[in-house]
Amino acid sequence: NLVGCVNPDGSKQCNLPNITWRFVTAMAKGEPHHWASMGGNAQQGVLAVMFDGPRVNATYDPMRKQGAILLGNGGDNSNGSQGTFYEGAVTAAGTFPSDATDQQVQANVVAARYRELPLSLGTKTRAISMSPGSTREMTLTFTNTTDSPAEQVKLSFALPKGWTAAEKEKTFPETVAPGATVNANFKITSGSTPFNGDVVAEASWTNGGKAHSETLAQKVRNVSQVKINEFRISSGPPANPTDSFIELYNANESAVDISNWTLTEHPSQQAIFSTVKIPAGTTLSSHGFYLLGLSNSGLAAAAKPGDTTIYVRNTTGMEAGDTVTIGSGADAETHKVTTVGTAAANRTTVWQPLPDGPILTVPAGSANLPVTSVSGLEIGQKVALGYRAKYPTVPGETEQFEVVTLTQVGKAGTQAYLVADAAAGANNIKVTSVANISAGDKIRLDVDSLGHGIETVTVTRVGSPAKRTNVAAQAEKGATSIRVRDAHEFVAGDVITIGTPANKESVTVTSAKQTGSGPRGRGIIEFTPPLAGSHIADEGVVSPGTGLDLAAPLQFPHAANLPFSDRGTGISFKPATAFAHMSNEPVRALGTGIVLETALSKAHGVDAVVRDASVTNAGYQGGPEPNQWFGGPELTIASPLFGRMITLREGSMVLRDAGGIVVDSLNYGSLVDPWAAAGDQTASGMGKSGCFVPAPGPRGASGASAASAVNASAGRFPDGQDTGSNCTDFMSTPATFLAGASTRGASNIKVASVEGFAAGQTIRVDSGANLETAVIAQVGTPGAAQTAAALETGATVLQVSSTMGFNDGQTVTIGTGADAETATIAHTTSWAGTIALSVPLAHAHPFGTEVTGTGLTLASPLNRDHASESQVNGNPPTPGAPNQYSAAAQ
Repeated sequence: NLVGCVNPDGSKQCNLPNITWRFVTAMAKGEPHHWASMGGNAQQGVLAVMFDGPRVNATYDPMRKQGAILLGNGGDNSNGSQGTFYEGAVTAAGTFPSDATDQQVQANVVAARYRELPLSLGTKTRAISMSPGSTREMTLTFTNTTDSPAEQVKLSFALPKGWTAAEKEKTFPETVAPGATVNANFKITSGSTPFNGDVVAEASWTNGGKAHSETLAQKVRNVSQVKINEFRISSGPPANPTDSFIELYNANESAVDISNWTLTEHPSQQAIFSTVKIPAGTTLSSHGFYLLGLSNSGLAAAAKPGDTTIYVRNTTGMEAGDTVTIGSGADAETHKVTTVGTAAANRTTVWQPLPDGPILTVPAGSANLPVTSVSGLEIGQKVALGYRAKYPTVPGETEQFEVVTLTQVGKAGTQAYLVADAAAGANNIKVTSVANISAGDKIRLDVDSLGHGIETVTVTRVGSPAKRTNVAAQAEKGATSIRVRDAHEFVAGDVITIGTPANKESVTVTSAKQTGSGPRGRGIIEFTPPLAGSHIADEGVVSPGTGLDLAAPLQFPHAANLPFSDRGTGISFKPATAFAHMSNEPVRALGTGIVLETALSKAHGVDAVVRDASVTNAGYQGGPEPNQWFGGPELTIASPLFGRMITLREGSMVLRDAGGIVVDSLNYGSLVDPWAAAGDQTASGMGKSGCFVPAPGPRGASGASAASAVNASAGRFPDGQDTGSNCTDFMSTPATFLAGASTRGASNIKVASVEGFAAGQTIRVDSGANLETAVIAQVGTPGAAQTAAALETGATVLQVSSTMGFNDGQTVTIGTGADAETATIAHTTSWAGTIALSVPLAHAHPFGTEVTGTGLTLASPLNRDHASESQVNGNPPTPGAPNQYSAAAQ
């Protein structure tokens, strides 16, 4: 569904068909109050109408530019996608092609004859793992994708030096009919030396006497079978968001020398500045473990001999007088702390000027940089500026910092939109925001589309931004007041527009008042003259403000909703940069750091260990003692989203041998570095977003604090398991929390999620002195809440205390005793706190009525009372020991 279809009840889960076509044609088109989408098999047939009707609501607005290709972008505010985009086109502005025209385009696409590759291997993993001297059977399949018989079909492999095959090629004397397949099995023995690269398969054949051939490369890793076996991100309660470890496991039948091997790990959206290097002389025994523990802190910027102040990523739990170890192994040195200052702040980045970017380069010798945020930046403090980024990203590369002292903190960059059409010749533009914009700033406007053009304007005066809200309830023709979501910014005398481009009208505000708050708004705006037409809920209400005055008239017309960026005045510093800096490279305020009693005697790089053994609430805690400490980076990152900070529990890990050859790699939480992921990345459908290791932590968590307060890990099960798939080789500790309080003697508990739990599994309920174990007898459905308003017979929408844990399509119970009834959830709306049911209620229910899933039924009653949000999880992590995930949950 490309354009956001909507059901009559307002839900977006439209009754769309499953798509099984290998190649897909998709059309999306829109005009005021009318959107449509069509789709079909790109290899044959015609397009079917997937949706034809109104858009979701008057505020749904996914296309900010005056033209864009949406296919494969993963949806609103998403960086995920499925499939491969081959070709596309955008029609001219103001056009709405007929279905008949779209069908003609489909006929043209079918005539282009999209076809699958004729050659395939019997694996869908990105990289096949072998050990030196091992033998593996590979199946090579040829499919005749032409319209005529294929003759003299020959399948073969081109192997790396030192590799052998029992049979290097296979010839098929028979004719292969169109659509038919033939295959051959090849036993391939790898060479004795480590290798990262490709084995190349080839098929050759003739059609009507004309020779054809096709090749296919399969990436292989011919390496010692040492695996990233288990990892933990955080623990709790009490919450310790950096209680992290990474465990390596030797799956070989003999010991492996892992001297000078490196592990590179980094969280999402963060550049790589360091690797964890295993000391020389380290041997990992057969089926042995090597444990890496995250120290309570680490260097946020490199330190040199003679430094007495070091800048660190964390100071939690550290106090003056503590003894700290800086560095590890032969580079370690010990010092006493005299002063504990502030830790380094979250990283911001060099400004990326979208949509006119994508990359801005500031040359070496500059004393000013535009930045995305100035939060945490203070005059006089040190700032680390990242450099050496490469676009596109090159695996294995690391960036570096240069450190400067801030002399001035100016304005961050701003992204905003035109709030009204701007005509050619105008000297003023109306905008959604004037934050961080100054007189003299230059702004690039528009995309080079039909009837428009690109120009750069200079701001001479900064006025006021637009005031914006939305109609909260239907407003009829002739009305002199409207209910809006928020009225507090509006004042008498404001000239406002109401509606969409198709029905927009202007009125003058006579009064505006706020009568409360709520999900649908409590504002009332009165105006004159009366409305000339009706307006539905969610249509825009805008007072354009005075906007930005320009030095010269506009050369081109520019449409409302057009995005633009302003780089701001940025930050100034000394000395001037020694290196060039590009958009998205990190900029990190280093804080005041910690002061040492004596100067450093050695140099230490970014993420070097800084360990205070007296700290118990940060870094890896408990037993066993790790074989090696590492100083960072942390496995999570705080990231801005719609004006708030969220914690991303996602990243990647790559293990390399001393020669730099990749031995093992994974992505956790999401596809962060796709090249390092293992498994089938082509699976599509609801909830499918690639193959990666699930980030350990509770399901159904509502925020970062809940997500960090559980002792859970992800690991291979059994130890060393490797079928080439991150999503099947790894298990994670099933973890959730009570969605409602539980009392002593209860044999059923309500939980926020049931994912990963299974009948027969032993679980741990609560923590500390209140911890007890139980065995699951039956797994039901998640969720527990109370009604926030009385319900009448026949109601289909429940106002509830929380929608957490409830899922579309699940069965819930409303009420208890004689009035209890079950219903199926049609959809939930978290921001409104509502659950819509598929059928009306048969009974009335008072305020505070329980609405619950069926939860987890236990084999025996609990022995203790447990508060709501107490954790519920499976076996705890086993750092440095065999993994103990539940076989029942497989």
